Amino acid sequence: MQYWLFKTEPDAFSIDDLAGMPDQTEHWDGIRNYQARNMLRDEIKQGDQVFIYHSSCKNVGIAGLAEVVKEGYVDHTQFDPEAKYHDPKSNPDNPRWYMVDVKLKQKFDNILPLAEIKKMPDITEVGLVKKGHRLSVMPVPEKEFMFLVAKCK
Repeated sequence: MQYWLFKTEPDAFSIDDLAGMPDQTEHWDGIRNYQARNMLRDEIKQGDQVFIYHSSCKNVGIAGLAEVVKEGYVDHTQFDPEAKYHDPKSNPDNPRWYMVDVKLKQKFDNILPLAEIKKMPDITEVGLVKKGHRLSVMPVPEKEFMFLVAKCK
């Protein structure tokens, strides 16, 4: 099992939106960075655990937990000219973009703020605390994942 952090802007899709989906499950689409795409396509597996992280908002931080319930598959929105994440250069015979499905496990009572995470001496490896790491999908070392889960409960 691996551990991840998926960033989302809550005005676009929040943990509450995930909670409101049928079976509290939704595809994680719209990733348009090749490094993040490669993780979705090649590394993220069914059963992996995911922090849902709210970014670009008033309360930036970890909002809850989800589980990957479907491994990487072609992001169909890249081919739809009406879709927000349409990519006119993408080809169905050689798709560029992938997504996974996640299911909500737990919404935390309070968001664990980024400012607080950055002050934690035990958190040094996750991209959130490193300069220049701006990926919307990032791995989290198991030890740090467990430490952060304990802080959220």
